[in-house]
Amino acid sequence: MSQDDKAAPLPLAGLKVVEFTHMVMGPTVGMVLGDLGADVVKVEPIGGDNTRRLLGSGAGYFPMYGRNKRSLSVDLKSPEGKQIALDLIDRADVLIENFRPGAMEALGFGEAALAARNPNLIYCSAKGFLSGPYEHRAALDEVAQMMGGLAYMTGPPGRPLRAGASVIDVIGGLFGVIGVLAALIQRGVLGRGQTVKSALFENCVFLVGQHMAQYAVTGTAARPMPVRISAWAVYDQFQTKDEQTVFAGVVTDGQWTGFCKAFGLDDFAADETLAKNNGRVQARDRVIPRVQELFKTFTKAELLAKLEAIGLPFAPINRPEDLFDDPHLAASGGLLDMNLPDAGPIRLPALPVEIDGRRPALVHDLAKPGQHSTEVLAELGYAGDRIADLTARGIIVQAEG
Repeated sequence: MSQDDKAAPLPLAGLKVVEFTHMVMGPTVGMVLGDLGADVVKVEPIGGDNTRRLLGSGAGYFPMYGRNKRSLSVDLKSPEGKQIALDLIDRADVLIENFRPGAMEALGFGEAALAARNPNLIYCSAKGFLSGPYEHRAALDEVAQMMGGLAYMTGPPGRPLRAGASVIDVIGGLFGVIGVLAALIQRGVLGRGQTVKSALFENCVFLVGQHMAQYAVTGTAARPMPVRISAWAVYDQFQTKDEQTVFAGVVTDGQWTGFCKAFGLDDFAADETLAKNNGRVQARDRVIPRVQELFKTFTKAELLAKLEAIGLPFAPINRPEDLFDDPHLAASGGLLDMNLPDAGPIRLPALPVEIDGRRPALVHDLAKPGQHSTEVLAELGYAGDRIADLTARGIIVQAEG
């Protein structure tokens, strides 16, 4: 890569985005666009987005999905505050919102009203449901997982279980980004913006599409993952001598040959009924106990090293907190050094893509509520005395950086 390439702007540099969001799905859209170089202004109420103050499992939402954005804290219920937002939208390429149906319209920021003001605007709505009978329902990640079949597939029979992360919120955000980028490309053809909608329920259904297809093809309903019939004989968690757990898989006939050779399974290697994958699946009740017994003769470290040397798919069973010290993430730029407002340094996952060998980096640290209010208004052409008056009357809040 040349020096010029290294200095090249990020792919979305120059793109102006206004974000009216909270929680996870909408903020994910803005974070991804910001990571890719867009100038994202998060419009927050006076006092800041309530997501900042969530406890328990919500305590990580804002730190993870709030980076690479500037913060404008404004009273949208006041005429002056509403006008500030409209002035910002008039210059924007993209608007993101994920509030309940009708909320943006009540503020005067519905898609039709804004398209009339700014025909080039891409209006991205992240909702619970796309157009249809359910579109006015409220939804959450967990609601979508229950309705969309994912919770049924994740837990054991009779015990539906949501996935261990906000996967539907995050993927819904990613589909929103895909729609925004497609609409931006098509804007050059149509000469106008479009409305993009992404939804929790529909993206959850998309994720379980493989199980729907399985039923359509075989006539047999997919069983929940804990009791599924695996496509491979060796594709499991195994206990080690030091009472640790390791996942390992053997997913090709070539891997089976190498696996048997490396672990001294000469009788398995010579057994023609095990030479092909489907034969091994049918003999799983014979194969798995032997592998379990074998793996218990190794410590976790020994087994991981041997599996890596063979080239098999394998994994230690990590907890999220273990990933702070993962050597691959540390060496590859997979964790971004950030600072939490009033809390100090933290390292969080970078966007999981490389563009020309580079990982998108941190441009804006996590902002305090209203940290960029004065800066944003000045860019809109507001005079200093007018900004001071708006601040004095509480229409906007300017936090110290």
